Amino acid sequence: MEITEEAARPRLAPHVRLVFNAARGQYALLLPETVWAINATGAAIVELCDAQRTVAEISAELRSRYDQVADGDVQRFVTLLVTKHGMEVNHG
Repeated sequence: MEITEEAARPRLAPHVRLVFNAARGQYALLLPETVWAINATGAAIVELCDAQRTVAEISAELRSRYDQVADGDVQRFVTLLVTKHGMEVNHG
């Protein structure tokens, strides 16, 4: 089983917050002692990760919003955050 299969339901870890810095025009994920700058597409993925939607549903929603969402983009992004302990995944 992969960390984030298509049926996985991701959500931010309890200790992580998504913020927007208006002065810099930049999104960031805040963790204890860590700040990860992310782009608007990354922020859109994070906002959809609510433990209700599956990775496949998040991908479909982003395809309806944006012209180019490659297969596996959401899965890779979520997997990266899971491996860095910024996101949690429910399987099933």
